Amino acid sequence: MSEGPKKAKSKFSATRRLLLKSKLLKKAESLLVKEKEQKEVERENTLRERAPPLKLSGLSVQELQELCRDLHHKIDIVDEARYDLNIKVARNEAEILSLTQKIYELKGKMKRPNLRRVKKSADAMLGSLTDTRTMKADFKANLKTVKKEEEKKEEVTDWRKNVEAMSGMEGRKKLFDAGQ
Repeated sequence: MSEGPKKAKSKFSATRRLLLKSKLLKKAESLLVKEKEQKEVERENTLRERAPPLKLSGLSVQELQELCRDLHHKIDIVDEARYDLNIKVARNEAEILSLTQKIYELKGKMKRPNLRRVKKSADAMLGSLTDTRTMKADFKANLKTVKKEEEKKEEVTDWRKNVEAMSGMEGRKKLFDAGQ
């Protein structure tokens, strides 16, 4: 009796592996903290660059109004760009989805399962055939008859006759009262 290939002993003991694992985790944690700090600094720099602090002291009312108009204009431009990008992203996602679906179809990923051969005796096959025929006939006999109800047809009127009567709040009130 031969056993399967034995596991090779690792070069490091369990305590050594644990020590190495803990050191790796500490190093990864410190790298993550540094990366977060770096991203925060970059964010602050870009915000300072893109949106300098406002100097509102000493401005007249007209200058403040002009500043507000300028800010509104910038906001509109940014909103339009954001909306356009959202539309592009949605289109690209839909296109990616359709392309991946086509790839699956072309590769033939939709595999049919392998069918198993079932052995049946001749008597069982004949019995199953006769049962289905009687079931069909029995099914048709048990069906209930359904009477069709006549649909109510609404009276078609000329819309031009009621334009004056239905205009304004009076007409809306009549429609509301008729609906209740």
